[in-house]
Amino acid sequence: MVTEGCDINQEDYTGDKLLVWAADNGHEGVVKMLLGRGEVNPDKADKICRTPLCRAAQHGHEGVVKMLLERDDGSPDKPAIFGQTPLHRAALPGHEEVVKVLFGRDGVNPDKPDSLGQTPLCRAAEYGHEGVVEMLLARDEVNPSRPDNDDQTPL
Repeated sequence: MVTEGCDINQEDYTGDKLLVWAADNGHEGVVKMLLGRGEVNPDKADKICRTPLCRAAQHGHEGVVKMLLERDDGSPDKPAIFGQTPLHRAALPGHEEVVKVLFGRDGVNPDKPDSLGQTPLCRAAEYGHEGVVEMLLARDEVNPSRPDNDDQTPL
Protein backbone atom coordinates (compact mmCIF):
# COMPACT_ATOMS: atom_id res chain seq x y z
CA MET A 1 0.00 0.00 0.00
CA VAL A 2 1.22 3.49 -0.82
CA THR A 3 0.74 4.80 2.74
CA GLU A 4 3.40 2.52 4.26
CA GLY A 5 6.07 4.60 5.93
CA CYS A 6 3.97 7.76 5.61
CA ASP A 7 2.65 9.72 8.57
CA ILE A 8 -1.05 9.86 7.72
CA ASN A 9 -1.66 12.00 10.81
CA GLN A 10 0.73 14.70 9.66
CA GLU A 11 -0.79 18.18 9.65
CA ASP A 12 -0.64 20.56 6.72
CA TYR A 13 0.16 24.27 7.05
CA THR A 14 -3.38 24.96 8.30
CA GLY A 15 -3.19 22.25 10.96
CA ASP A 16 -5.61 19.93 9.16
CA LYS A 17 -4.98 16.23 8.67
CA LEU A 18 -5.76 13.96 5.72
CA LEU A 19 -9.02 12.65 7.18
CA VAL A 20 -10.33 16.18 7.72
CA TRP A 21 -9.59 17.14 4.10
CA ALA A 22 -11.03 13.90 2.70
CA ALA A 23 -14.24 14.28 4.77
CA ASP A 24 -14.56 17.98 3.91
CA ASN A 25 -14.40 17.20 0.20
CA GLY A 26 -16.55 14.05 0.27
CA HIS A 27 -13.85 11.63 -0.89
CA GLU A 28 -15.50 8.42 0.32
CA GLY A 29 -12.78 6.06 -0.95
CA VAL A 30 -10.03 8.01 0.79
CA VAL A 31 -12.08 8.28 4.01
CA LYS A 32 -12.67 4.51 3.95
CA MET A 33 -8.97 3.82 3.42
CA LEU A 34 -7.92 6.19 6.21
CA LEU A 35 -10.50 4.82 8.64
CA GLY A 36 -9.05 1.36 8.01
CA ARG A 37 -5.79 2.53 9.57
CA GLY A 38 -5.59 2.11 13.32
CA GLU A 39 -3.66 5.31 13.92
CA VAL A 40 -6.33 7.61 12.45
CA ASN A 41 -8.55 9.36 14.99
CA PRO A 42 -11.96 10.16 13.42
CA ASP A 43 -12.86 12.46 16.31
CA LYS A 44 -9.76 14.69 16.03
CA ALA A 45 -10.84 18.26 15.41
CA ASP A 46 -9.21 20.93 13.25
CA LYS A 47 -7.95 24.25 14.65
CA ILE A 48 -11.48 25.61 15.06
CA CYS A 49 -12.75 22.42 16.68
CA ARG A 50 -14.52 20.91 13.65
CA THR A 51 -14.26 17.13 13.47
CA PRO A 52 -14.23 15.23 10.16
CA LEU A 53 -17.92 14.44 10.87
CA CYS A 54 -18.72 18.12 11.30
CA ARG A 55 -16.92 19.03 8.07
CA ALA A 56 -18.67 16.27 6.09
CA ALA A 57 -22.08 17.23 7.54
CA GLN A 58 -21.73 20.91 6.67
CA HIS A 59 -21.03 20.04 3.03
CA GLY A 60 -23.77 17.41 2.73
CA HIS A 61 -21.48 14.41 2.18
CA GLU A 62 -23.98 11.77 3.27
CA GLY A 63 -21.77 8.77 2.45
CA VAL A 64 -18.85 10.12 4.48
CA VAL A 65 -21.18 10.98 7.38
CA LYS A 66 -22.45 7.38 7.38
CA MET A 67 -18.91 5.97 7.40
CA LEU A 68 -17.84 8.19 10.27
CA LEU A 69 -20.95 7.38 12.30
CA GLU A 70 -20.35 3.63 11.90
CA ARG A 71 -17.30 4.05 14.12
CA ASP A 72 -17.64 3.82 17.90
CA ASP A 73 -14.71 6.12 18.60
CA GLY A 74 -16.35 9.32 17.38
CA SER A 75 -18.77 11.69 19.05
CA PRO A 76 -21.79 12.49 16.85
CA ASP A 77 -22.66 15.53 18.98
CA LYS A 78 -19.19 17.01 19.55
CA PRO A 79 -19.43 20.81 19.35
CA ALA A 80 -17.18 22.82 17.05
CA ILE A 81 -16.55 26.53 16.92
CA PHE A 82 -19.29 28.53 18.63
CA GLY A 83 -20.72 25.29 20.04
CA GLN A 84 -22.18 24.11 16.75
CA THR A 85 -22.60 20.34 16.43
CA PRO A 86 -22.60 18.33 13.19
CA LEU A 87 -26.42 18.64 13.27
CA HIS A 88 -26.17 22.45 13.39
CA ARG A 89 -23.73 22.37 10.47
CA ALA A 90 -26.06 20.14 8.41
CA ALA A 91 -29.24 22.09 9.29
CA LEU A 92 -27.81 25.49 8.35
CA PRO A 93 -27.45 24.72 4.61
CA GLY A 94 -30.48 22.39 4.61
CA HIS A 95 -28.80 19.02 4.06
CA GLU A 96 -31.90 16.89 4.71
CA GLU A 97 -30.30 13.51 3.99
CA VAL A 98 -27.43 14.22 6.38
CA VAL A 99 -29.90 15.34 9.06
CA LYS A 100 -31.76 12.01 8.63
CA VAL A 101 -28.52 10.06 8.97
CA LEU A 102 -27.55 11.99 12.12
CA PHE A 103 -30.98 11.31 13.63
CA GLY A 104 -30.32 7.60 13.16
CA ARG A 105 -27.42 7.73 15.63
CA ASP A 106 -27.77 7.72 19.42
CA GLY A 107 -26.18 10.65 21.16
CA VAL A 108 -27.38 13.38 18.79
CA ASN A 109 -29.29 16.10 20.63
CA PRO A 110 -31.60 17.85 18.14
CA ASP A 111 -32.31 20.73 20.54
CA LYS A 112 -28.75 21.51 21.68
CA PRO A 113 -28.05 25.25 21.60
CA ASP A 114 -24.80 26.72 20.29
CA SER A 115 -22.93 29.56 22.02
CA LEU A 116 -25.54 32.03 20.74
CA GLY A 117 -28.33 29.91 22.20
CA GLN A 118 -29.47 28.90 18.70
CA THR A 119 -30.56 25.34 18.07
CA PRO A 120 -30.47 23.45 14.76
CA LEU A 121 -34.15 24.45 14.38
CA CYS A 122 -33.18 28.13 14.67
CA ARG A 123 -30.60 27.72 11.93
CA ALA A 124 -32.85 25.78 9.55
CA ALA A 125 -35.76 28.20 10.06
CA GLU A 126 -33.52 31.27 9.61
CA TYR A 127 -32.37 30.04 6.21
CA GLY A 128 -35.78 28.75 5.07
CA HIS A 129 -35.00 25.03 4.92
CA GLU A 130 -38.55 23.76 5.19
CA GLY A 131 -37.68 20.04 5.00
CA VAL A 132 -35.16 20.25 7.83
CA VAL A 133 -37.57 22.38 9.90
CA GLU A 134 -40.28 19.74 9.46
CA MET A 135 -37.89 16.94 10.49
CA LEU A 136 -36.80 18.85 13.59
CA LEU A 137 -40.36 19.76 14.60
CA ALA A 138 -41.32 16.08 14.35
CA ARG A 139 -38.86 15.28 17.16
CA ASP A 140 -40.27 15.27 20.70
CA GLU A 141 -37.01 16.66 22.09
CA VAL A 142 -37.19 19.84 20.01
CA ASN A 143 -38.75 22.87 21.69
CA PRO A 144 -39.87 25.39 19.03
CA SER A 145 -40.45 27.99 21.77
CA ARG A 146 -36.89 27.82 23.11
CA PRO A 147 -35.43 31.35 22.98
CA ASP A 148 -31.85 32.06 21.94
CA ASN A 149 -29.53 34.48 23.78
CA ASP A 150 -31.37 37.43 22.17
CA ASP A 151 -34.70 36.04 23.43
CA GLN A 152 -35.84 35.13 19.89
CA THR A 153 -37.51 31.79 19.18
CA PRO A 154 -37.02 29.75 15.99
CA LEU A 155 -40.53 30.32 14.69
